[in-house]
Amino acid sequence: MNGGREGETREMRADRNFMELLQGARVAVTGVQVLFAFLLTVPFSAAFPRLATLDRWLYFTALVAAAVASVCYIAPAAQHRVVFRRGLKETLVRRANLYAIAGALALLVSMTAATALVVKYLFGGWTAVVTAGAVALLGLWTWFGQAFMMRRQGP
Repeated sequence: MNGGREGETREMRADRNFMELLQGARVAVTGVQVLFAFLLTVPFSAAFPRLATLDRWLYFTALVAAAVASVCYIAPAAQHRVVFRRGLKETLVRRANLYAIAGALALLVSMTAATALVVKYLFGGWTAVVTAGAVALLGLWTWFGQAFMMRRQGP
């Protein structure tokens, strides 16, 4: 059946897959929006002008990665409006899946950089490196590593 359900046409499968992708994006986009909104307010805090160059780069990385994640997670819904009723749902589903993966990677980069910045401010360099590294590894493993292992093992 090529990943479909009994009696499901290609069009029905594409519709179902697109809705499943959008549901997953709804979960992630809320976190992205909260993080992005918070990051947009940081430069207006009193301590921001005193940040060292490395801290500014960590902030910049977190901010831009959160913006990229937002773009990636919103893209499928925006594109759906543009190609509505054009018979391109399967293409849109494949593209939305890639955007979701890219959005998750960008979100992980943003979370890691933001964590490093805050922990560096609180405790110093090595604690920040270890903590941010742990966040990055945990995200890579739980979001991607386990899933890729499952894919290799098959259904």
